[in-house]
Amino acid sequence: MSTAEVTRSTTTVGIVGGGPAGLMLSHLLHRNGIDSVVIDNRTRETIEHTNRAGILEAGSVRLLTETGVSDRIFTDGYRHEGIELRFGGAGHRIDFEHLVGESVWLYPQTDVFIDLADARARDGGNVHFGVSDSSVAGVTSDAPTMSFVDAEGQHHEVTCDYLVGADGSHSICRAEIPREVGVHHFREYPFAWFGIMTEAAMSAPELIYSHSDHGFALISQRTPTLQRMYFQCDPNTDPTAWSDDQVWHELDRRTEVPGFVLAKGPITEKVVLRFRSFVCQPMRYGHLFLAGDAAHTVPPTGAKGLNLALMDVKVLAEVLDRAVNGGQTSALEEYSPRVLERVWKAQHFSYWMTSMLHTLPGEFATFDTARQVGELNMVVQSTNGRRFLAEAYTGWPEKR
Repeated sequence: MSTAEVTRSTTTVGIVGGGPAGLMLSHLLHRNGIDSVVIDNRTRETIEHTNRAGILEAGSVRLLTETGVSDRIFTDGYRHEGIELRFGGAGHRIDFEHLVGESVWLYPQTDVFIDLADARARDGGNVHFGVSDSSVAGVTSDAPTMSFVDAEGQHHEVTCDYLVGADGSHSICRAEIPREVGVHHFREYPFAWFGIMTEAAMSAPELIYSHSDHGFALISQRTPTLQRMYFQCDPNTDPTAWSDDQVWHELDRRTEVPGFVLAKGPITEKVVLRFRSFVCQPMRYGHLFLAGDAAHTVPPTGAKGLNLALMDVKVLAEVLDRAVNGGQTSALEEYSPRVLERVWKAQHFSYWMTSMLHTLPGEFATFDTARQVGELNMVVQSTNGRRFLAEAYTGWPEKR
């Protein structure tokens, strides 16, 4: 391809990754009068049909609604004022509203993406889905570049003032940070989640986190007629080897309490989700910034992944506004320390919930199971214990 065939352009912020984090950042920058270009190698249709978690913290709901993305959360989502911890044959409700005056919303990540993509299209955002051959360069220079071939086959080279990697756990942007500069903190877990989607009524109005001698289970919801459920399994489990009857038997015995009936229906999806914790520190290198899964991942037990990504870009949009519109380039130095404080809180909370609720392997397994029941009793029998869980689950206020 000759150089004459390359379309060259400039923008203030180049964003690799057109999921919720990248689109929210582009939206917030637009509101501050800052230009951006977003690219993603997935098509919009592919992202829209990828099922992901759907619990939004109170702060995430405010961010989406108060910045004019959409108020569809309030019409199509479900407000959850608590969760149930189930163990020892009984359920214990953690009342978020009573404990901390906040709630969470059940609203699928797919819908968050649709709302953000619609908002960027409405506002004339420069977003390219379905690109190929994407690459970045010059992240330590004053003019990093973002190259790609768009869905129509046109080769682009975009010169930016700042570059943002919001391109997920296999980030090409993160690879630009030398290992002697960026420290990778990593933990893998000895279990996974066997997840199903089922055409059934809701079994409960809020999420049920169930600890049992047979392993962990989570009863979640999606819509009045479509539900998401999970149970702990070996990471090497083949979901196609399980019959529907085997799945329902496992969920029944892990959620059993007097009077509870698990609503069942045709199972439309079976997947196994591996667990890992990861943090790249720092989250800035030169003119490159990382956000969302490109910088960190957490186990799904605490429902933190999407919420962390949205809070990352909220802070990033603020410091970029101060740097670009206010001339305060020193503000950029705040980004990594500010967001990492929240990231490590979320890592701790997700690890705590995971280790408290899942059956742990090893020679001390029976001890650990009994100890977990003691820990769960400490939480539910203490106002401070319940409040700690409620505050972490609904989201911490951002420190300034």
